[in-house]
Amino acid sequence: MPQVLREARDTLVPDMGGPHGPLPPVLLVLTVLTGLVDAFSYLLLGHVFVANMTGNVMFLGFSFAGAASFSTLASAVALLSFGAGALAGGIAVHRARAHRGRQLQHALLVETVFVAAAMIVTLISGGPYTGGVRFALIVLLGVGLGVQNAVVRALAVPDLTTTVVTRTLTGAVADSRLAMGPGSKAGRRVLSAAALLAGASVGALALLNGHPSLPLILAVSLLAVMATAATPLARSDAPWTRPAGGA
Repeated sequence: MPQVLREARDTLVPDMGGPHGPLPPVLLVLTVLTGLVDAFSYLLLGHVFVANMTGNVMFLGFSFAGAASFSTLASAVALLSFGAGALAGGIAVHRARAHRGRQLQHALLVETVFVAAAMIVTLISGGPYTGGVRFALIVLLGVGLGVQNAVVRALAVPDLTTTVVTRTLTGAVADSRLAMGPGSKAGRRVLSAAALLAGASVGALALLNGHPSLPLILAVSLLAVMATAATPLARSDAPWTRPAGGA
């Protein structure tokens, strides 16, 4: 079997006795979720991301320069909300620092609350999402995705950040044998990029051909499944549950 396919298989169906156990496929699902939520925020909330903060920093620069269609306030609110979520997520994971399964469960439960609240706002308010509703959605989703990124950072599974693709794709090419590198782990890295692409595509298709709330409904459904699956993981004593630094 080619190395790339073997790496992809090992990511989708990981060795439960390995250093990261079931975490790689869980993080791939969360990467799909990131695409869904950012598709919703960018297309319906006015050129703002709630998960990929690099984009918001760029948008702030565009708005400072006077470019149309970019809101300084919206980008700033997204950044601050994400920061608040990262703080909450950091508290959640540090309270369970000795067990990665509990870190994942705690963060998923908190994230689910915020993304579900955003979904409810969309269902009650109806579109278009402007004014206070728009900013409420940015805050709720920004906090939720900040929590997600905090736990992903704590879990420290290589090449599965759920948001940043630039570094992942750079590694896939720069570390390849063609570049005289040690090996690119391209299977896992390509899967990570593909998961984000899939989430963004499904989110955009849902918006363009369905109900505006549909990406968030799908996101909450994924979170509910992941939070349920994390319950037995939080009780596991397998080697992968130990902090990443000691794996």
